[in-house]
Amino acid sequence: MYKKINKLLTFLFKPSTVYKYFFNISPLYIRTTGKIKYVSEDVYKIVVEIPLTYKNRNYSGTMFGGSIFSSTDPIYMLQLIHILGKKYIVWDKSAYIDYIKPINDKAVAVFEFEKDEIKKIKELITIDKEITIKKNLNITNTKGQIFCYLEKKIYVADRHYYKEKLKRKNNQHLYV
Repeated sequence: MYKKINKLLTFLFKPSTVYKYFFNISPLYIRTTGKIKYVSEDVYKIVVEIPLTYKNRNYSGTMFGGSIFSSTDPIYMLQLIHILGKKYIVWDKSAYIDYIKPINDKAVAVFEFEKDEIKKIKELITIDKEITIKKNLNITNTKGQIFCYLEKKIYVADRHYYKEKLKRKNNQHLYV
């Protein structure tokens, strides 16, 4: 459903507009309490803010870790899906979050890809057909103080290779 809505919206609006405005009203993302505040025209940079509100305040009066994690979880994957295009499969593979200190302020996360990084990913996919990349991110307050550290591992594959791999895997189960 979301894929079809996104296809229609990106036909009508720039991808950066779709991410900034329509993602924020998605029922899945509203519940995280995060807000996408900035999206570059090429979607290489996305800024997410997570305000401390009654919706995400924990028993200790600081921000609930699940809110921080869920607000940041889908961003890198969605960025790569858009940046790389239809020739590639992109999946979140794993995540690690290290809470350094309690968040009692607005949290900010800046998700960025460099053009050279994307070029390298495409080159590696051409050679290896599938890779796992690692992205690191500091979640800070507006003054730059680090609240937590996030590490994401993201699987990226050539779409044709991935489909063939699934067929081979499914066919193996038929003969077991």
